[in-house]
Amino acid sequence: MNILHTILWFLVAIGVLVVVHEFGHYLAARLAGVKVLRFSVGFGKPLFSWRFGPDQTEWTLSPLPFGGYVKMLDEREGEVPAADAHRSFNRASVWRRIAIVVAGPLANFLLAIVLYWALFLHGLPAMKPLIGEPPAGTPAAHAGLAAGDEIRRINGTDTPSFQDVRLTLLRAGVAGEPLVLELADGRSVQLDAPAMQTENLDQDTLRPLGIVRYDPEIEPVIGTLLPDGAATRAGFLAGDRLLAVDGKPVANWQGWVEVIRQHPGKPLRIEYQRQGRAGALTVTPDAVEEGGQRVGKIGAGPKVDEAVFASLMTEVSYGPLDALWQGAVKTWDMSLFTLEMMGRMVVGQVSWKNLSGPLTIADYAGQSAALGWISFVGFLALVSVSLGVLNLLPIPMLDGGHLMYYVAEVLTGRPVSERTMEIGGRVGMTLLLLLMSFALFNDFQRLLGG
Repeated sequence: MNILHTILWFLVAIGVLVVVHEFGHYLAARLAGVKVLRFSVGFGKPLFSWRFGPDQTEWTLSPLPFGGYVKMLDEREGEVPAADAHRSFNRASVWRRIAIVVAGPLANFLLAIVLYWALFLHGLPAMKPLIGEPPAGTPAAHAGLAAGDEIRRINGTDTPSFQDVRLTLLRAGVAGEPLVLELADGRSVQLDAPAMQTENLDQDTLRPLGIVRYDPEIEPVIGTLLPDGAATRAGFLAGDRLLAVDGKPVANWQGWVEVIRQHPGKPLRIEYQRQGRAGALTVTPDAVEEGGQRVGKIGAGPKVDEAVFASLMTEVSYGPLDALWQGAVKTWDMSLFTLEMMGRMVVGQVSWKNLSGPLTIADYAGQSAALGWISFVGFLALVSVSLGVLNLLPIPMLDGGHLMYYVAEVLTGRPVSERTMEIGGRVGMTLLLLLMSFALFNDFQRLLGG
């Protein structure tokens, strides 16, 4: 992935999310009668600034793109002209201050709803919820599932695509819930699933269940080659039909993938057919780190029959009102799932290795943008939900921390003391630095580990 491409789309994503979040605060402050002095995208010394609006608010763009802020008139932060004192944030009622604080995360949730609405209205291309042949001995095999079975519901939740199957199973598995699958042929089966491994949720955590995506058998014919891949270096060409490895026939492309993955750095003698003539070449698969394992790859892709794969695709779409409802439901579900995962990290049920930082987010931004606008909009909606949930956590320095102070004020009838907020600010800064350190450490491990 081109680094400049990744940086560009990361800045686009962060810019949109920050502007929406801070505009929520800005709009709520204006409606509450509080004067806004500055609206900043990014932190640090402003690179560019403009003043406009009835209050001549300063709109700035700053160099550190990891957030932003809205600076409001506040008597605790400096002298305020008597004529404007009534518009100070500190003089607003506690309910107005609560509304201003909540408006930022709320804006992120509303953005996610709008983005999901647009996706559902347009139509989301997705793989049908078909499963492949469950590996022997897995819960899916014991339950009698077979290749081609279509999963319509899991624990009562509709699964219109394989992505929905994966997310629903992941959520139920992390929670330790029993798994009841309703199939398109009318059957209902229960999986006696083992405890889900949560060390690294980026890996295929569903494979131990025996739930694998259905892939039609692919002819062992090379369709594409990487210019610097092991197959190209060995002399293979597009159109070559692979027949056998070290004298053992391999029937399909999936079989070849397994053979090559199992032999990183080891030479393989491959018999092939090219334009009706037989031949043999020796190729040594490149050793690649993938998910903590060393696997082989030769840089070759299959010749794909597009009609076959088109039959495995579906489109998830709704009318305008239904799409809006589904967008709200999706946002709610993802918010709950994000909160559940954070809670399970705190109590040790899910590994902290699943925490992602800015480098991983930047990488995903670039990858999703490369796949097209639908993928990028889906990525943007997901991160917007995560940002909304994160900011509502009761950690000083975040919106949720301020909300915690104001709720305490409602309950006690008096504002939290300056000393308490000062100590809370230090604690909050420490917690945020620890979280960022964990996230960056995980980012570097993912990038260095491939």
